[in-house]
Amino acid sequence: MLRDHEFDPLTPEEETRRREEEEFSRRVRREVLRIERGEADEEIRDDLEREAEERAEAEERARRERRRRSSTLWQLVSGTILVREGVSRYYPYMLTIAGMFFLSIVVMFWALHLDMRYTRLEREVQKLRERSIRLEQQRYRRTTHSAVLEELRRRGIELYDPLAPGEVIEN
Repeated sequence: MLRDHEFDPLTPEEETRRREEEEFSRRVRREVLRIERGEADEEIRDDLEREAEERAEAEERARRERRRRSSTLWQLVSGTILVREGVSRYYPYMLTIAGMFFLSIVVMFWALHLDMRYTRLEREVQKLRERSIRLEQQRYRRTTHSAVLEELRRRGIELYDPLAPGEVIEN
């Protein structure tokens, strides 16, 4: 039988696997030596302490989050109160209350509009009343006996009393 010096019975995958196994066994031997010398105990203690701290922080965060989520105010603000168990049977009441709020807002704006309209009409009536008083005063000033005499004198018309008394007209 002839030996072929170029033929390697190991495939590249087997060679890679063999190298990885050797590297793993070297690491294991190093770790065993470290454990025997006591060097790994400190690292294990540090790792355990670090894990305990991380667990405590995670529990604290979870506790704060649960407390925050269980707060009724937070549930109202975030809207999660609507998806809680048993709340769905209150939906008709909540919709009724929302409708009443909307209706009260509409009525309030309607009342404000009517109040503004009433105030505007009241101002217009006040102006008309003042104008009426002014016109009445002018009419009174122009129709007094002395004002009539003055106007007739200015026009050159003489005022006299009639000689014959006036006739009374009866219906």
